[in-house]
Amino acid sequence: MTMLVVEVEKKLGEFSVNALFASEAGATVLFGPSGAGKTSIINMIAGLLNPDRGKIVLDGDVLFDTDKRIEMPVWQRRVGYVFQEGRLFPHLSIKHNLTYGRWMGGYPDDPAAFVHAVELLDIGHLLDRRPGKLSGGERQRVAVGRALLMKPRLLLLDEPLASLDAGRKDDILPYLERLRDEAKVPMIYVSHDPAEVKRIATRVVRLEAGQVVATGGPELLGV
Repeated sequence: MTMLVVEVEKKLGEFSVNALFASEAGATVLFGPSGAGKTSIINMIAGLLNPDRGKIVLDGDVLFDTDKRIEMPVWQRRVGYVFQEGRLFPHLSIKHNLTYGRWMGGYPDDPAAFVHAVELLDIGHLLDRRPGKLSGGERQRVAVGRALLMKPRLLLLDEPLASLDAGRKDDILPYLERLRDEAKVPMIYVSHDPAEVKRIATRVVRLEAGQVVATGGPELLGV
């Protein structure tokens, strides 16, 4: 079943994005070199950047359509976003960082979902700490948990391991694999690291210079 359809055009200075792809359940990885347009595409899905032309449809709901003049606000899209650097609030405990998104969104408490996310990401021992006391990998796991607790229909992860060294990447990759397999929330995952993509991807969308040049399985990596 097709979960996400993206058909967008966007001019950014001298650079243009022209992308067409569909995604299903699991982890769809937008793969390509830096500057290929990967982050611009997920920003358009999230509603942080508007296409010049095109449409974005999630679970049958139109998020954006220039022909129909539809532009769903960010807060209505129910899309979770995990940035490269986590973006946790340094003055809040990890527990309050995790629940902040639900509180801001006006969602009621869900103790069972909280326990599930904490166990899935193995962050129970961190709940009373502040972000400054965490490693980079731990901060990213908390950022994933915060996005997951907003009960998104889709998770967007923008190179969440880019700032980590090889050892920290190896520490967090199993949690991302569990997220893909157990959380049942489809993911759009941005990366330029072939080894990382092979671990995470159920589908690959390969990008070069703002264009989709191929779609398929991890075999597209050619490694």
